[in-house]
Amino acid sequence: MRQPSVISRRVAAAAVVLVVVGGAAACGPADSKNADGDSGAAGKPHKGGTLTVLNSSPQEDFDPARLYTSGGGNVPSLVFRTLTTRNREDGAAGAKVVPDLATDLGTPSKDATVWTYTLKDGLKYEDGSAITSADIKYGIERSFAAELSGGAPYLRDWLVGGADYEGPYKGGKGLDSIETPDAKTIVFHLVKPEGEFPYLATQTQTTPVPKAKDAGTKYEEHPLSSGPYKVVKNEGDGERLVLERNPHWSQATDEERKAYPDRIDVRSGLDSAVINQRLSASQGTDAAAVTTDTNLGPAELAKVAGDKKLSARVGTGHFGYTNYIAFNPKVKPFDDPKVRQAISYAVDRSSVVNAAGGSALAEPATTFLPNQKSFGYTPYDAFPAGRTGDPAKARELLKEAGYPNGLTVTLTHNNDKNFATSPEIATALQEALKKAGITVKLQGLEDNAYSDTVYNIKSEPGFFLGGWGADWPSGGPFFAPVFDGRQIVKSGYNFNSAQLDDPAVNKEIDEINKLTDLNAAAERWGALDKKVGEQALTVPLFHPVYKRLYGKSVKNVVISDWTGVLDISQVAVK
Repeated sequence: MRQPSVISRRVAAAAVVLVVVGGAAACGPADSKNADGDSGAAGKPHKGGTLTVLNSSPQEDFDPARLYTSGGGNVPSLVFRTLTTRNREDGAAGAKVVPDLATDLGTPSKDATVWTYTLKDGLKYEDGSAITSADIKYGIERSFAAELSGGAPYLRDWLVGGADYEGPYKGGKGLDSIETPDAKTIVFHLVKPEGEFPYLATQTQTTPVPKAKDAGTKYEEHPLSSGPYKVVKNEGDGERLVLERNPHWSQATDEERKAYPDRIDVRSGLDSAVINQRLSASQGTDAAAVTTDTNLGPAELAKVAGDKKLSARVGTGHFGYTNYIAFNPKVKPFDDPKVRQAISYAVDRSSVVNAAGGSALAEPATTFLPNQKSFGYTPYDAFPAGRTGDPAKARELLKEAGYPNGLTVTLTHNNDKNFATSPEIATALQEALKKAGITVKLQGLEDNAYSDTVYNIKSEPGFFLGGWGADWPSGGPFFAPVFDGRQIVKSGYNFNSAQLDDPAVNKEIDEINKLTDLNAAAERWGALDKKVGEQALTVPLFHPVYKRLYGKSVKNVVISDWTGVLDISQVAVK
């Protein structure tokens, strides 16, 4: 994750999940009846019909090497199968990793530096040819090519030789750290213990790609499907994507995808208000429509709340994400822990939640890790001040820090009102801190300037709004990039804003990474979160909640805590 180009992609992916009011991250389940009186979530599903997906962001770069799964909703999962995948169930049960192309979650060596997978019998592509372990190896290797950049960085970081590998197009060389002793076995050799490799194996880079069918940058125009649907149309780099059934996909080899509709029509580049209006009206083809990237805002929610038929068609979802205040202790006065603690006590989370759209769209946070079991969530509040803050305690700490008359600081935020780093959030904090004698000057930056400023060590301010989302529902990819000292990036995008490089924290991260028992690892992540949280390096503010409409003919609504997005692999429309 230290390569600037790779990290830039992580920011782009994170931007997808930052939106709370405008909406671009997730969706959620419903268990009430839909507008036509039939049970939307529990109605008996049937095969057939066309599902329409109405999105604001195009499904661009539709190549498994280039997709960053965490930001890609679940359209790619209909075409690209991977070694493992997410469990397709509602809520917390959906945060589990399960086998996909592989027979199980993999067999680790004693020290978790070698992982071995065996493929299921009967796996085929859309042309009827067999899927082999060599195809998975090649699919991973091509993701290292510069012309196919954009995917998740983990394989480059974790595989032996990955840091220097440039893909198969230069000299045809493969990665020696991936072995395929036979057509059904694939073995990965890692640079260090990684107990969470089964999660990594869900990334689209483990999608099989036969070398003979690889068309380089043009592969996205017609990628060979290993999933229940194949691409029959891709217009405008994903603005219009039409999928139809893959006749060689077998339900017997795929316990996760239901594939009820005959056809899936993805239409993107639409205005958010238009999407919600069309789903609300639910007329014609829109009756069998969903969205995977457009949230309901406060005004729209108010309208929906007064309409029983509409409110019955709203799904609520949670994606592992935390919005927080970030401190840079290299900048005064934030080098003083008492100043950081004072701000932690002064924050009024009630007003912040209101600024984020209200309790329907945001849940107050006192932990850095999201409030989900899979992350290792351990409830704590290192600086308990209730929902509205404790200005008196904050003033007391400021006095101890040498600021008996208060102090003036600058808070950097994003000018885009659709982001959780928005002016509204900043203003709510400004008003709360004023009660504690802290005068806050607001520095608003346009989106690109904001990212370039706050994620660069050379320009990082001392006090700014930030957020972090998970690449999979675990403490590892959530906690380590922000607090592991070895992930501080001095040239490029840096997310360890506190520039924390604590040997004890780094060592504990390594120890947790050795664990292949994911439940035991989760407990350790929670304990480490509490330990680091006591240093007041961030002030957790809230976890976003996602509210999405779906059409009145949509049935079998499933939304998990892995993506928070309505899972279109489960939806039926007939």
